Amino acid sequence: QVQLVESGGGLVQAGDSLRLSCAASGRTFSSYVLGWFRQAPGKEREFVAAIAWTDITGYYGDFVKGRFTISRDNAKDTVYLQMHSLVPEDTAVYYCAAGRTRFTMQYWGQGTQVTVSS
Repeated sequence: QVQLVESGGGLVQAGDSLRLSCAASGRTFSSYVLGWFRQAPGKEREFVAAIAWTDITGYYGDFVKGRFTISRDNAKDTVYLQMHSLVPEDTAVYYCAAGRTRFTMQYWGQGTQVTVSS
């Protein structure tokens, strides 16, 4: 059974940094894209970042503007999202996801809350 377990969320102040982790298990992810999405209260879920398991190139949502970096550690089956210069608008539940492409995610984690205070 595929499991994606996020961690690293929390309450931070504007301008702070935070690193989210997503531990993947239950299958081989070598042909999968791993990604991060977020959903704020009253808003639709939006794409944050994605990376192929066998690539180092990250893809990002337009709002990221160089503040976030996605990376992965294949030995640990873990994907990270390093976030810098956080603003209150980044407040959301952040979800880890896996799929064949970043547009067709099949597996989702339970989410981790990120709250940025002003």
